Amino acid sequence: MDRDFFTTMKTKTLKIAILSLHSSPIGAIGSQNTGGMSVYVRELARELGRCGHRIDIFTRQNAHTNGQVVNLDENVRLIHLSNGHAGPVPKLALYHSVKDYFRALESFQAQDGLCYDLIHSHYWLSGLLGQIAQNRWHVPHIVMFHTLGALKNMVAAGEPEPELRIVSEKRLAKGCHCIVASTAKEREKLMRFYDAAAERIKVVPCGVNLNLFRPLDRLAARRRLGFEADESIVLYVGRFDPLKGLDRLIEALAYLRNHTRLRLVIVGGDGEQSPAYQHLWQLVLKLGLKDRVMFAGRIEHADLPPYYNAANVLVIPSRYESFGMVGLESLACGTPVVTTPVGAIERILREGQTGYVVSDYTPAALAKGIESFLSDAAAATPAPEIVRASVFEFDWSHVASAIMDQYATVLKQQYQEA
Repeated sequence: MDRDFFTTMKTKTLKIAILSLHSSPIGAIGSQNTGGMSVYVRELARELGRCGHRIDIFTRQNAHTNGQVVNLDENVRLIHLSNGHAGPVPKLALYHSVKDYFRALESFQAQDGLCYDLIHSHYWLSGLLGQIAQNRWHVPHIVMFHTLGALKNMVAAGEPEPELRIVSEKRLAKGCHCIVASTAKEREKLMRFYDAAAERIKVVPCGVNLNLFRPLDRLAARRRLGFEADESIVLYVGRFDPLKGLDRLIEALAYLRNHTRLRLVIVGGDGEQSPAYQHLWQLVLKLGLKDRVMFAGRIEHADLPPYYNAANVLVIPSRYESFGMVGLESLACGTPVVTTPVGAIERILREGQTGYVVSDYTPAALAKGIESFLSDAAAATPAPEIVRASVFEFDWSHVASAIMDQYATVLKQQYQEA
């Protein structure tokens, strides 16, 4: 890239429209449609805003919306778009309202008098909204899928993704200016299943807030949460989606009955009345684990550090992950991670020290990984500060800088083609 152009892009104030249609960055993290992607959008926007850029995040209005415009941080606004219906709707139903949401987006843009330099879409539904804006505004469009329908269907957990999603993702992969993939593995899958051009896909990892997620005194964290000092705490943080493999983690506890002071703490979900909770609770009862499993409910993101610090180990039992951001959060707190071979976290861990990658997706394999941090061998686990040091490169400031490089690249290409 031309150095002068690159320098100009680094110093110029950009106006960026970030689209996160189906999931709000201030939504209930750990609930059905709100997970790592929402954290990603919020943290990236805040970091870009702190660099001086003007960021508008667009999401759908819902029943809990408090005003159309919410100031999230320095130079960062959250704008709620309405299509006339604020109640809960299935994600797929949003597909038929994308044009309505664009009209609301364009109306806001006209009233506000802003012209955006580029569009950054998150998830395929937002990508469809961004595609309309791309064609209407003639500005670069960057897409981050976060998950891919074709890969979710290969795992065959939960309801299959519709062909409509697969076709839409393929069209977006060919029509946008740049795809951001969080791992090299995802880049390869985009090329293989979506015929995406290699030169159009840039790998930029997800990040972690190192100011929020940091080591705390374990005993103090346990006292705060009501845990006993001599308990072995296994932690799960995330949504109750079949893809997350939480059922297998519960089943893994049956292989660890010799650890009499073991407790599985589950953070996330949509409450005790949700079908997902009821299914998992029936499994707990069937396995006779009622006294060894605690459903902590949904915890605010800012309140998660004591949970990570109180735990002996975090477990990611997923059948599919695009990255695995909770793994970064746990490591940043100095707590090791046991994971299935998914996302990026398996490449970040140092085997037997900062974590353990299980050999397969079975409950027995998960139990073996967990036990390596509960037995005498756990004494070899490095000090929390050493575990934390393994994720310094994933600070959000580094991620935002890498994303800015991609913004500069697509803006330069547009300038040269003009």
